[in-house]
Formats: sequence, C-alpha cells, structure tokens
Amino acid sequence: MSDEKKPQNGSEQQQDDNKTLTTRQGHPVRDNQNVRTVGSRGPTTLENYQFLEKITHFDRERIPERVVHARGAGAHGVFTAYGTAGDEPVSKYTRAKLFQEKGKETPVFVRFSSVIHGGHSPETLRDPRGFATKFYTEDGNWDLVGNNLKVFFIRDPLKFPDMVHAFKPDPITNVQSMERFFDFVSLSPEATHMVTFLFSPWGIPANYRQMQGSGVNTYKWVNTEGEAVLVKYHWEPLHQGVKNLTQQEANSIQSTEFNHATLDLYAAIEKGDYPEWELCVQIMEDHEHPELDFDPLDDTKLWPPEQFPFLPVGKMTLNRNPEDYFTEVEQAAFGTGVLVDGLDFSDDKMLQGRTFSYSDTQRHRVGANYLQLPINAPKTHVATNQSGGQMQYKVDRAPGQNPHVNYEPSSMGGLHEAPKPGKDHEPEYHAKLVRAPIDRPNNFGQAGDTYRSFEDWERDELVNNLIGALSQCKPDIQERMIDHFTQADADYGRRVSEGLAAAKA
Repeated sequence: MSDEKKPQNGSEQQQDDNKTLTTRQGHPVRDNQNVRTVGSRGPTTLENYQFLEKITHFDRERIPERVVHARGAGAHGVFTAYGTAGDEPVSKYTRAKLFQEKGKETPVFVRFSSVIHGGHSPETLRDPRGFATKFYTEDGNWDLVGNNLKVFFIRDPLKFPDMVHAFKPDPITNVQSMERFFDFVSLSPEATHMVTFLFSPWGIPANYRQMQGSGVNTYKWVNTEGEAVLVKYHWEPLHQGVKNLTQQEANSIQSTEFNHATLDLYAAIEKGDYPEWELCVQIMEDHEHPELDFDPLDDTKLWPPEQFPFLPVGKMTLNRNPEDYFTEVEQAAFGTGVLVDGLDFSDDKMLQGRTFSYSDTQRHRVGANYLQLPINAPKTHVATNQSGGQMQYKVDRAPGQNPHVNYEPSSMGGLHEAPKPGKDHEPEYHAKLVRAPIDRPNNFGQAGDTYRSFEDWERDELVNNLIGALSQCKPDIQERMIDHFTQADADYGRRVSEGLAAAKA
C-alpha cells in the first residue's frame, strides 16, 4: 500500500476529527474560502451565518485599539471639484452633488495609518498604509476608505480574519512571524500580486504626504437616469510627488525616529506647505467584461490605465492639523458603506464584506452613538428615529418634529421620507445561490506585469527583501512561494530561488 493512502486507526481518526474547523456552534466548516453569493460574482447574501459569526467576532477582538489601522495620523482640509471627469461633464456618470460644480468645496478629514502593527509601532515598518477620507458633503458624509497600494491580498471577505491573524503576532510568543505570514500567503495564490508590491520599495512609503491612495474596491457611479458605471478611485500626490524607502533607508530612519511620518505631516501643515492630491477615477461599463483576462470586481487586480484611463475629478488640500489627537484622529470612524446619493456598491465581495464589518467595528470600538462625535458627525441636517445607547448626548430630532413620535410612517408630525433625486439603479440577477470562487482568478499574470514594470533597483530590492523574509520559513513554504513567483515571471522565481539557495550555503 505504499502508493495508496493507508487506513487510519481509531486514534488517528479521532485526532484528525479534532482538527476539523468548525463554527462556534460546532458546525463543521466545509468551505472556508468563499462566502455564499448569487452566482460566482455576487452579490453576497445576509444569511451567510458562518461569515457573520466569523467577522463579528473578529471585529470585537481588540478593546479599544483598532484591530487593524491602529497607528495613525490625520489632518483636516478641503476637496475642490472640477465638475468634469476627464474632458466630460461628471453628471454623465454620477449625480453626486459634491462633484457637479467646478470649484465647489467640501470639507474633509483624512486619517493615514499603518495596517497590521499596533498603536505605537514604528512608521518605518513594511506594511500597507491606510488612506481614509471623510467628505462632509451637503447630502451627509461620504467615506472613501482605502490604502496606498492599489490591490489587496485576498478577494473574498471570508478569508479576512484569517489573513490578519496570520500577519499579526503569534498568539503564544506575541512576535510577528514571517513564517506565519508566508504560510498563509503561499496557500493563497491570489496574494502574489500584493506581495510583489509589498516587498518592493512600494511597501514602505517615505511618509504620508508622498504616497498614493486608492479605494482598492470597485464601486459604482449612478446618474440621474439610474444608469450605472463601475468606478475605481485613486489619490495621486500633486506638488509633493511620490517617494518610497528602501529597507536600508527605513532602518536608518528607525534608528533615530519611529514617528517620522506623523511628524512630517504635522510639520508640513504647520509651516503652510499643504500637501495636495488629485482624485482620479477609472470608469468601466457595468458588466462582466469577458474580453478581460480577469474579473473587474477582483481587488487583487489593477485596471490597465491604457484601457481605463485615470480621469481627474477634483483636488484635495490638507491645511489644518487636529487640535487634539484622541478626539479627532483616534475617534475618527470610517466605513465603506458610508455613501451619498449618486455613489453605489458594486458586487465586489470584499467591498460587501467590509461594508458590514467596518461600521460594526466602529459601534463596538467607539460606541453606538459614535456618529454624534464632532469628528464623525455630518455637517448637515440629521433627523432619525434612533435613540438610546451608551454616551448619547442629544436626540436627532428635526425642528418642529413631534417629540412623541419616534416612528415612521406617521400622520402626527413625525419624520417623513425624502423625495427621490433621480431614477433608482436596479441591477438584475439571474444566477444560483452558491459558494464559488470567481471564474477568472488569473492569480499570477498581473504580478508578473508589475515585476517587469519595476526599475532594476526596485526588482533588486524586492528580491533581496523576499530572500530575507523567506529565509525564516520552512522549505515547503519557500517552495510554494518560488512556484508562485515563477508562474508570475520566470526571472522573478529564479532570482528568489537562487538567493535562498545562496543564503543556505
């Protein structure tokens, strides 16, 4: 039976059964990679009990520090609209009021952050950077929550808690482990593209002022006719440019200062050197795009700019530092579900998973009434029938509202629905409810494109950083990662393989 699987004895079978992944209700988990969706592309259904149990527990794992994005800095500013998307009136694509008029200004607050490490960790560590913007629009708040890198590690939200657990410190030693990181990544081939960015110089921005931002997920824009297009958001630095650090440069900075990015942002604004970013969008027709070799809703992928050009729609200037760090930066709360009319959700699985998780996290972390804090409160009319909860200090009551009526509909002076500003966007679905990955994963193609697009010194830095990190891993993990890199680009895999061999010699 040397070539066949040997039957297990009772003891071995019992040990194997004890390792079966279950929910906290004791239900065996038979698919831990895919949420249940209408068709393989979504949307996601609310009755995903396994996902809801997993993500809601994950959202409550840390008190009170953020589970991710704990280390942060922030600033106030203004967004100025161009009134156009490229050369066309922006109204062709969206009816969102903040974009319509050239020169229209909207107050903003931005929180920059690292992702994995704790609240007082060095800002020189290799890590994605958060770039979250709160627009205080006349229609209420819009939160554009993203990162400096334009892609992500995974494409299904069911894997998110596991990903963060693998990247966070070991639960026994409390030390972050590259072996744990690459163990997860080597078994999640869709992460190859993000790993290629993260271990290149793009994995350590020089500071917050000189880094790009991206919404990462795919959203929709909706016009007055209810017509929708898919859209991706990108923040591009203007006069300050883009700058990243090599590992050696980061080490040098960290030896003398581990708050350099926070201090850099604060000092620049204090002396009037206000950082600016241009907000650009990529626009795509709202369908599956079979002509592409990837799914446009896959957030491990870039949309090729030669096919889907960056269209400028406005400019943001940060011109005021917070008056108190905790009150503003620490208590600032963002959510991917915070949209205004004319902006909408796509069926991007990660977006739909994040939309539940982010606001759920804020209610846990800051409290049920977190939106009454000045940093989070809209700068416009608020009237709800919601009340109670910890730390409520006012009731969201409209002028003239009957205080005895806290429900709707009512004929006794209560609140009423607003008129519709345009036709509803009504996507239509004809698919089975399934647990399935997307049809065009193409896990390695764009990773190879990105590797080849780097300058020679960036490729050198990428390979050296990967060799240093993978040298800490077991041989089977190294082999899986080399296979991923080789499938992305033969030279990429060869250089990492040879470097690891030399490191062992």
